[in-house]
Amino acid sequence: MLTDAEKNAIRDHYRAISDKLPGFRPRAAQRRMLAEVANAFARAQEKGEDDELPEREGESIVVVEGPTGVGKSLAYLLAGGVMARSRGKKLVVTSATVALQEQLVNRDLPFVVENSGLPLTFALAKGRGRYLCPYRLYQHTAEHAQGELLGHDPDLAVWDKKPEAAEIAALKELADAFYYRRWNGDRDAWPTMVDDALWSRVTNDRHGCLKMACPNRPECPFYLARDTLENVDVVVANHDLLLADVAMGGGVILPPPDASFYCIDEAHHLAKKAVNQFAAEHSHSQAMFWLDKVAQVAGRVEGLTGKGEAAAGACDAAAAAMESLTEWLWLLESEPALAADSENLEPSWLIDDGRLPEHLKIPASNLALAARMVVKHLTALSDALAEARKLNSTDTPLIDKAASDLGFLVGRAEQLNAVWDLFEQEPAEDAPPIAKWITRVPGGKGDYRFSASPVSAAASLAGTLWRRAAGALLTSATLRSLGAFDLLLSQTGLKWLPKTECVALDSPFNFPEQGELYLPPLYASPKDPAAHTREIVEWLPRLVDLAEAVGTLVLFSSRKQMHDVAAALPTGFRENLLIQGELPKSVLLERHYENLSTSKASVIFGLDSFAEGLDLPGEACVHVIIVKLPFAMPDDPVGKTLARWVEKRGGNPFVEITVPEASIKLVQAVGRLIRTEQDYGRVTIMDNRIVRQSYGKRLLASLPPFKRI
Repeated sequence: MLTDAEKNAIRDHYRAISDKLPGFRPRAAQRRMLAEVANAFARAQEKGEDDELPEREGESIVVVEGPTGVGKSLAYLLAGGVMARSRGKKLVVTSATVALQEQLVNRDLPFVVENSGLPLTFALAKGRGRYLCPYRLYQHTAEHAQGELLGHDPDLAVWDKKPEAAEIAALKELADAFYYRRWNGDRDAWPTMVDDALWSRVTNDRHGCLKMACPNRPECPFYLARDTLENVDVVVANHDLLLADVAMGGGVILPPPDASFYCIDEAHHLAKKAVNQFAAEHSHSQAMFWLDKVAQVAGRVEGLTGKGEAAAGACDAAAAAMESLTEWLWLLESEPALAADSENLEPSWLIDDGRLPEHLKIPASNLALAARMVVKHLTALSDALAEARKLNSTDTPLIDKAASDLGFLVGRAEQLNAVWDLFEQEPAEDAPPIAKWITRVPGGKGDYRFSASPVSAAASLAGTLWRRAAGALLTSATLRSLGAFDLLLSQTGLKWLPKTECVALDSPFNFPEQGELYLPPLYASPKDPAAHTREIVEWLPRLVDLAEAVGTLVLFSSRKQMHDVAAALPTGFRENLLIQGELPKSVLLERHYENLSTSKASVIFGLDSFAEGLDLPGEACVHVIIVKLPFAMPDDPVGKTLARWVEKRGGNPFVEITVPEASIKLVQAVGRLIRTEQDYGRVTIMDNRIVRQSYGKRLLASLPPFKRI
């Protein structure tokens, strides 16, 4: 229950902002969001006398749809900050985009601290791959200076070719800057772009990291950054890092779930991010390559640790895995969908309903078992090396090199294990399936890529996050689909937590006065792309008045149609046109504002990514033209498998998945028009299905109440 002290603290800090900033106007929707977040976090359950947490049913989780203009970040930072400090929790804020993370750290949090009087400390959390590994950097530069190229095992070395002089020079520049503390080891803080291939040689993952045994541990940028997270009130991260952390058990990189209040912004991305997080793949040739190295590395580790049994087990397991992979090679050669003479560049076999044919079930189980044994024995060798390092100072350099190479193998083994664990699984009939597909790699000389992915992460999110988190807010400007939260609750697993609260806040904008919706009488359906494109070309010059120095945003669902329309427009129109992809986004927006500043009309052609997160207030955008309803038909293996499962259960995937997801995307696209209380303009939808098809009324009903034309 929310205490009087907590209520007073939130009220006083919010009032401080209003008193300090004359132009600040408290909004009813923002005040309600403050209350919803505080009340949800106040319901967080604490451990009992037996140190056990009671079963959580979503009582401390709230879903808040807050339209543009509500001021969501201020509401959850202020209420969440007060509650986290009061209840002894960390406030973990996550977003889907880098832009919002930067806004939170560079603008929103400093604003709250400076103007509310709430003394929050905060830090940005990043994955290990964004940080330098000093041990690897010094090792590479020192060994090259000695005329060696990681000579202990060139096949496992991070250099896959002889390094060029420019690469060595770049490494030495990084090493000097870090050694003399001119650079903190954060990739994003380096003044120029670091090539991905070069960076991969000086960063590390959790498998290759020597952890507390590392001689460079005191200066390690990753561990220094992680130590910082333990001493701040607010941790800002992205969805991917949150999902990776909870998948590893929680509390590995971010604070533990039961010690965290989560504010998950841009929450409409969370479900798809989670599906990607639990997917896995590997290629046949890559697996055979590193499995062939297991015996060599295991032998070196045995010599350093005396763990002959674990080394022998690793060798046997690797041999068994290679034998199973070889069996798969000849099994797949007879699969028609993977024929080498297929017209497809990458012939792919999507296994129906994720259920392997009978003749493949035993080979899959054999490979899954072998992969588990490889992980088990390599992990035992890794533990033995860590113990040997504590007891043996003489062989420390050899132990460290062996640990680095062994870490490489453990990482690959876990990837192999993840794929075949999924291949082996067959969920119950009423449970969502696991998509499984095999692709022939072009030019791979009989190489194949094995891929598997859950079609839903709902169960995983419910178990790893929602039932463990002290409290959570999920928010975005668009969370409802067709006017309801059902799709979000289903995809995120929150439907299984019946006490989860859902709130839709009112918009602060006067839509009937600020905007209008136009549905022109088009004859061609988008199902006839050529005719639809011709009609768009005819209509655009009539819809956009180039005599007015204002901005127009035209959104396409197809890159091909976007370029076809641009090429067919009159020359005079094309002179005012800026096309996504032809310029970097930042440059394109600069050109857009330059055009407007010189009293020239400016028209942006964009794709789906411009339908979300693009902020063009005022006359930078007074007209949004949506060329086609944003239907995403399931053409990927995961989407196809999910659609087939829905159909087999008597459902309609178009009605149950495609239309609801299109509703969210359409609202996001329409939301590009009105960004402030002073904005005005028109939305035009050039897809006649919205008035001719039965689902069109539902899509229109989910849009803001613009004046209709």
